[in-house]
Amino acid sequence: MLELLAKNWAWVLVRGIFTIVFGVLAVFWPGITLIAMVILFGAYAVVDGITAIAMGLRRSTGRGFLIFMGVLGVVAGLIALIWPGISALALLYVIAFWAIVTGIGSIVSGFGLTGDAGGRWLFILSGLAGVVLGILLLAKPGEGAIALVVTIGFFAIIWGLLTVITSVRLRRLSKEVDADRARSVDNSDLNHA
Repeated sequence: MLELLAKNWAWVLVRGIFTIVFGVLAVFWPGITLIAMVILFGAYAVVDGITAIAMGLRRSTGRGFLIFMGVLGVVAGLIALIWPGISALALLYVIAFWAIVTGIGSIVSGFGLTGDAGGRWLFILSGLAGVVLGILLLAKPGEGAIALVVTIGFFAIIWGLLTVITSVRLRRLSKEVDADRARSVDNSDLNHA
């Protein structure tokens, strides 16, 4: 599983960058209207979901859960894009449940990693950030729209940074795997000569 994640490090990076962009826009543009926030979330969730589906399709094991998470993200994003007039409370619940499920998925992926303890903990921490965001949103649904936007923004930035750091580690691991393969092929050629 770790080797497969390492091969797909670019998808993890894209996911992290989009998460950071989403978070920065939410934090530094807190006066954003609710409809604009819904559309922004919708676009982000669709891109994140497509990324998860693409990663899932490239896996040989455990692909169902990742594809399920991706489909959930796309559906949540499409709901937000199709019904941009959705109420603040309904948006809050969509984002909260989506963050919890996606966070749990990252935690599960982290515990599934073997051979890269640092990468494992980055996945787990990014998943915990998502779960905490979802729980906070569910615990205080009466907070104002601005507080919702800023809270989502800060957690998205943290989540995105952890995801980008994870992608860098996965890229490094991918290079190590490729180097090990090249050495194995070279040793195999020497044995046959």
